[in-house]
Amino acid sequence: MSPYWRTQAVAFVTILRRECLRILRIWPQTLFPSAITMTLYFVIFGSIIGRRVGLMDGVPYMSYIAPGLVMMAVITNSYSNVVSSFFGAKFSRYVEELLVAPVADVVVLLGYMGGGMIRGLTTGLIVTGVALFFAHLEIRHPWIMLTTVLITSATFSLAGFLNALFARKFDDISIIPTFVLTPLTYLGGVFYSIRVLPPFWRRLTRFNPILYMVNAFREGVLGVSDIGMARAYAMMSLFLALFFAAAYVVLRRARGLKS
Repeated sequence: MSPYWRTQAVAFVTILRRECLRILRIWPQTLFPSAITMTLYFVIFGSIIGRRVGLMDGVPYMSYIAPGLVMMAVITNSYSNVVSSFFGAKFSRYVEELLVAPVADVVVLLGYMGGGMIRGLTTGLIVTGVALFFAHLEIRHPWIMLTTVLITSATFSLAGFLNALFARKFDDISIIPTFVLTPLTYLGGVFYSIRVLPPFWRRLTRFNPILYMVNAFREGVLGVSDIGMARAYAMMSLFLALFFAAAYVVLRRARGLKS
């Protein structure tokens, strides 16, 4: 390995290691809350409301919402890990060390994305463990489940990175999760099938990227989906490519970092 690539490899591992240590150091804030929140969702939506709903697409309602709740945890934690970590680096001014170091921008981007994915996947496993106490889950298509959760965690890690790049103050890192991410998640088919929606809202929902991620993951776990897998993968890949390109271009220009 040439000295250049050795330097890039060391930089990537260092960023990733720092992110992992951060997640573990403050685990009551990074890992534990998802288990509590999703337990409440299962109790309220699954046990109480689920008894009235009965079956959804031929699946018990408790089992139907479980994949969506896992994806909700993956999305929110992948996003929040990167946006808080990278904005913290900006606020503390040590991100400038990355800018002057002989580290490629793509390595910085991949390092933070990897950290977000690790937290997202870890919380996804935790929520899956919680779900097994409430619902019977049988993995029908492991490859679909695995690729979907990887693409989703990567996409929203990049979205968090973009938010952190443009954020000027701490309030800026909460605006997008509150007014964009949360509504899209709740309207992404986590708790219902889009087949129950009126035609207008059904068409409008198809512009929501989370819809494709939730349904692809549900297909992998339960074998039911409102969206064809070819279309779901095409849309997920499109959003992943768009967020990666946008994050890379903005990072190259160092907008919000040099000022």
